[in-house]
Amino acid sequence: MDERTAQFVETFRAFLNEVVAEHRGAPPDDESALLPPVREHLGVDPRRVPVVSEDVPAYRFVDLDIALGEIERRGDRHDLVGIGGGEQRRHHSLSEILENAGRFGQFPLGPVDYTSVATGPDDTREVVAFGLRLFRFGGAPVAVLQRAADPRYGSAAARMEVLAAAPGTAAALIDAVHAQMLASSVLRRQVLTLGGSDFEPGVGGITFHRRPALTPDDIILPAGVLDRLHRHVAGVARHRDRLRAAGQHLKRGLLLYGPPGTGKTHTVRYLLGALPELTVILLAGPSIQYVSEAARMARALQPALVVLEDCDLVAEDRGHHPGAQPLLFEVLEALDGLADDADVAFLLTTNRVDVLEPALAQRPGRVDLAVEVPLPDQAARRLLLARYARGLPFSSAALDDAAARADGVTASFVKELVRRCVLIAAEDDRDPADDDLAQALREMLGEAQNVTRSLLGSLQVTS
Repeated sequence: MDERTAQFVETFRAFLNEVVAEHRGAPPDDESALLPPVREHLGVDPRRVPVVSEDVPAYRFVDLDIALGEIERRGDRHDLVGIGGGEQRRHHSLSEILENAGRFGQFPLGPVDYTSVATGPDDTREVVAFGLRLFRFGGAPVAVLQRAADPRYGSAAARMEVLAAAPGTAAALIDAVHAQMLASSVLRRQVLTLGGSDFEPGVGGITFHRRPALTPDDIILPAGVLDRLHRHVAGVARHRDRLRAAGQHLKRGLLLYGPPGTGKTHTVRYLLGALPELTVILLAGPSIQYVSEAARMARALQPALVVLEDCDLVAEDRGHHPGAQPLLFEVLEALDGLADDADVAFLLTTNRVDVLEPALAQRPGRVDLAVEVPLPDQAARRLLLARYARGLPFSSAALDDAAARADGVTASFVKELVRRCVLIAAEDDRDPADDDLAQALREMLGEAQNVTRSLLGSLQVTS
């Protein structure tokens, strides 16, 4: 029996049970399940209490679980009960569940449903996926149905449904939950990417990433470039109070541009590892469409950094009208929509600054620092060779010669050059030597390697 057929059978069975119970005119099992403990806790018939619902994005569900758990522990008494009734529970609101439990006994007490949710690159937490929390808030009894998102059945968001007889208690609890979610969010100081949903438009989930462990020695850039980037991202965050006192804005936009393979992504990875106090949201490829949601997350979790890689791709015409750049302008709108005192940085990378420049010129002030990551000069190529050939038995003279001959190549080219010479030696079952480095360079600089050089981002070179 497939899932759709099973769902139909379950729905039809519930319908028949309702018909039979209605005909008999009495609730089965002396309402032996859900209503008595909820009525006892609230002190009133829960079917006469309005339900206040609040949706939460699916990727914040673990924050909701943590927040509710923390708030209920502050009370003098709390309990957690499960609700039976199979998949039908997911198609009914809390008020409908209570009504049917009272009239037909359709939703008896049952086990609490749990699910495992990631809280970091290596950590998970078991959270309540469907369960009724009974506790006191502000001295008043409340009941909160906590349910996870279920996109298969049209529930793209998680939800809490609050029962509270005392006026104003439900709204106050929801405000307290949101404040606690922000204070104890597992997303804070993490490196995240946003993903889509197979069932609904919008963000469907997040993926946590480990912070790269790179040192300044791993970054080969022109003198002063790394310091400027670090100051613009971390320096603003570090001196935010002084800047605010001086009436200066905190939000900022940075642009890293240069040919492919010169080290823009590598530089971004260094910044991620060097700034552990920042929440980082990475957007690349299709995920750039979630930039508005990323901006909202960054504002809530500030200090934060939003990284948009290869923005030239979203700057290209996405429609049939010349000059249409809707996604890029959405990026710029997201940056513009932040308050001046939001400690949020947007870092854009591009291989084609000529594509981005017209759009940025139409929105001046959104990007206030543009840094070129150029092709490495001879001194930089020598440093790159030393870095990638670390531990290999090449002479200093061989490295000097390779650096001098490889004019116009990228960092990616140098990395592949070292790998290629190790492979040449490995095929003869020996360690690489200076001759292997020279041979690999001749091969990669040869006319037959034009396509390879292009793929590695290098310009024309001479052998």
